Amino acid sequence: MDAMDRERLLSGAHHDPHALLGAHAVPGGVVFRALRPFATAVAVLSADGRRMELSSEGDGLFSGVLPGVLPLESIPEYTLLVRYEGGGELEVQDPYRFLPSLGDFDLHLFGEGRHEQLWTALGAEPMAHQGVAGTRFTVWAPNARGVRVAGDFSHWDGTAFPMRSLGSSGVWELFLPGIGEGARYKFEITSRHGHRFLKADPMARRTEVPPATASIVTASHHEWGDEEWLAHRGDIAVHEAPFSVYEIHLPSWRRGLTYRQLAEELPAYVKDLGFTHVQLMPVAEHPFGGSWGYQVTGFYAPTARLGTPDDFKYLVDALHRAGIGVIMDWVPAHFPKDDWALARFDGEPLYEPGDSRRAEHPDWGTYEFDYGRTEVRNFLVANAVYWCEEFHIDGLRVDAVASMLYLDYSREPGQWAPNIHGGREDLAAVAFLQEMNATVYRRVPGVMTIAEESTAWEGVTRPTDSGGLGFGLKWNMGWMHDSLEYIAHEPVHRKYHHNEMTFSMVYAYSENYVLPISHDEVVHGKQSLVSKMPGDWWQQRATHRAYLGFMWAHPGKQLLFMGQEFAQGAEWSEAHGPDWWLLDPSYGAAADHQGVRDLVRKLNTVYRTTGALWERDCDPSGFAWVAGGAAEDNVFAFLRLDAGGDPLLSVSNFSPVVRHEYRLGVPDDVPAWEEVLNTDALRFGGNGVTSPGPVKAEAQGEQGWATSVRLTLPPLATVWLRPA
Repeated sequence: MDAMDRERLLSGAHHDPHALLGAHAVPGGVVFRALRPFATAVAVLSADGRRMELSSEGDGLFSGVLPGVLPLESIPEYTLLVRYEGGGELEVQDPYRFLPSLGDFDLHLFGEGRHEQLWTALGAEPMAHQGVAGTRFTVWAPNARGVRVAGDFSHWDGTAFPMRSLGSSGVWELFLPGIGEGARYKFEITSRHGHRFLKADPMARRTEVPPATASIVTASHHEWGDEEWLAHRGDIAVHEAPFSVYEIHLPSWRRGLTYRQLAEELPAYVKDLGFTHVQLMPVAEHPFGGSWGYQVTGFYAPTARLGTPDDFKYLVDALHRAGIGVIMDWVPAHFPKDDWALARFDGEPLYEPGDSRRAEHPDWGTYEFDYGRTEVRNFLVANAVYWCEEFHIDGLRVDAVASMLYLDYSREPGQWAPNIHGGREDLAAVAFLQEMNATVYRRVPGVMTIAEESTAWEGVTRPTDSGGLGFGLKWNMGWMHDSLEYIAHEPVHRKYHHNEMTFSMVYAYSENYVLPISHDEVVHGKQSLVSKMPGDWWQQRATHRAYLGFMWAHPGKQLLFMGQEFAQGAEWSEAHGPDWWLLDPSYGAAADHQGVRDLVRKLNTVYRTTGALWERDCDPSGFAWVAGGAAEDNVFAFLRLDAGGDPLLSVSNFSPVVRHEYRLGVPDDVPAWEEVLNTDALRFGGNGVTSPGPVKAEAQGEQGWATSVRLTLPPLATVWLRPA
């Protein structure tokens, strides 16, 4: 072997080890070379039973020539017989007798940035190749001088398994016979500067349980049972359908439960409360539990903390069979700097931009993705498709969209460079989001994407062919902020902040909105929802219930974080999760918390059967103010109308006093109204103040309406009425 080739091969810096190792026709016969570190002897065993001992060349290299003139295609099949000190002889397949196991079409699609099922081409894929079972390892590392596979099958020494470069694609490949599911591995990369380091597989579909960081070869064996769910989930567009979401942090919802154990409890709980969907905080693998999953290192692997990928599929399947959709938090805005993961993957900036002004996220100490690089964009777009296709996820809530859209996000002058038009918009990120949305909606019917976007960017939920970003829904951060500000004020001061509850209707139809009371609002000193309310414990609970009633009636879909459905008083902590003990009958105040949970169940029950509350969420004709200016009374009253014009009247009284004979205008074609929900009902922990019996409309105009009704408004309560 040429001395230079030998040095490069042994140092892990050779781009084509298959040209050196394996069997090759030479003048006078066939040369066999094997690289088996620590072996004492290696022999070749041909398919016809002939055996030839190879000579040691040192450093684990063995070679020998089988005499005879043979055309290359006539080189016989063979195996290697390997002996180690103190052990017997092992018969193994030689990885270097196999042709490339990745096709040119896969490489072409990846190079074009159009491989929408990238996980089938890159990563570790158990397969049969040339009639032999093993695993194909592939990784994108275009700046590397060499890449090797290291794993528990090689004592984490990659010397024996150098990979070959597949040309200008930047992809490296090696088929390892005999390696199957459960094998742990990493890629040993030699950078262009000669540095050598181990990296977890960016495309790994299974990982070790943190803090361990190895990737694991895996294949799915789950048999899905949600065909009926998938067939009908897209029957109604999400913005015209009931959509009530329970947000969950899986590791802390019921601490200690696995995916399969959660599947026995979570669907029943969510179904009982009437939510249409769950939203899971990020489940992709992440090294630090305290990040709640928002600092992802394994974008293609569900966290191993709770089980295997098939176990996670089992949970999704169980939720679907219970009639509950599954939304997953997806985090394409940034990734952590852990040296074993994506950061400077092949020794150079690869997934992150090379420009230091754009590479580092100023708020989170992480790297941002290089959205302008074709392969990086493909990695992320395919990842969105992956969760929807492989795990049957019904929707992706995309985290931190605002930080992606603006070049100057959290940056001072001089810390960012304008785009080619001189603006602050990140044009590459915009193009990526448009491509992601268009691809997901095209490939996976019935799914939705939801943007967490906190600015006034125009067209977040406008279709991409009209110049929008293409999301299905957007979190209404303005409504969340303003309404929480309002209820935090003492009732006597609320009249001065009345517009904080009405301003949302100025822009309510500019996007397709979700009203989020998420985990972000009940941590880090912000207090839980009930604890934000002023007053004593009764007033706090009453305001909490009134606020939920107002929220469920307001145009837009709704999302509520776990623990808030039963008025947990403490902030959420991932260390212990919701305070379920508050619902234990042995706890003296359990009835207070059970009442709030009963209200949430009732809200969802009425909501799902009342088209007025969701059919026209994104249509201005589905809403009309009745009393939007009653600041002195702290009262808000409005009508919601379904597609046929049938109304629901929502009235909220955010004062701690009963308002008797309170007159409100109503449509003149409804002769009488009846209560369908009252957050002050005794069963919910209220006082039971109500307007007895159907309330008849009177021919007295009010607030611009020809007829009106006189109601008894309970203190700190929301009442819903519908035609009797």
